[in-house]
Amino acid sequence: MMFRLIAALRTGKVLSALRRLALAAPAVLVGLLLADAALADARTAVVPKRIIYPGEEIDAGFLEEVEVTNPNIVKGYAENIAAVSGMISKRTLLPGRVILVSALREPFAVSRGTTVQLVFDGGSLVLRAAGTPLQDAAVGDLIKVRNKDSGVIVSGTVMADGTVHVVAK
Repeated sequence: MMFRLIAALRTGKVLSALRRLALAAPAVLVGLLLADAALADARTAVVPKRIIYPGEEIDAGFLEEVEVTNPNIVKGYAENIAAVSGMISKRTLLPGRVILVSALREPFAVSRGTTVQLVFDGGSLVLRAAGTPLQDAAVGDLIKVRNKDSGVIVSGTVMADGTVHVVAK
């Protein structure tokens, strides 16, 4: 055995093996760091546990987060339950399929035919009146509303408190 070791040392085979090991060690460390970064960058997607129909409000209990394993998955899917919970489905969502953000909308703040308060703010002059929205709308939408007293149709922006701020013509 000692003879083989001495022969290997003389021929330089042990040194070349040690050199290869010294060169391979940094590569192995870099590989481990990249694998750790890939695990930290693991993406998740939100999928329904049951069928969710159009117009239905999405509850967190209907959903689960799963790890994305397909690198070619379409962009624009929901990545966490908090972003989807409370939204309204625009189309049928099937169990086990990713939920696209484009398939969701905010809940309506005002509904067509109900009574809302119209507010016109002109600096020192603030006018309020009752109105009827001519369409359903979410917060921030520009809609047409009929003034109940005069019958005039005005445009306004839906606010979070359910009022409609009228735009000056």
